[in-house]
Amino acid sequence: MSAHEPSSGWLRGVLPLAVAAVLARDDQHGYALVQQLATHGFGTIRGGALYPVLGRMETDGLVEARWEPGEGGPGRKVYRLTDAGRARLLEETASWERFSRSMDGLLGQAARGTREGP
Repeated sequence: MSAHEPSSGWLRGVLPLAVAAVLARDDQHGYALVQQLATHGFGTIRGGALYPVLGRMETDGLVEARWEPGEGGPGRKVYRLTDAGRARLLEETASWERFSRSMDGLLGQAARGTREGP
């Protein structure tokens, strides 16, 4: 992990939400998802982290997968956010906004306390 990548603990917690956000814009195959997440500052997401998340989301009815033929290569699995996935994304987005405000307030207090000293 570089200094600019989020910690693996943070990624485990937010990866389903981040995947849903990417899929809300367009259907994607796994490699394209990894590229989109990297573009948005998530660093390198390995298949060992991504595919179990996609599998759980599929089991929960949040995404659907279909196989598409490859262009000059093997086929690939393409994921689509379902209506249930879109509803969950809206719920989780509202929850994230509340959590983020709380965390920002707490960290702001900690930073002010650290600067002021004893």
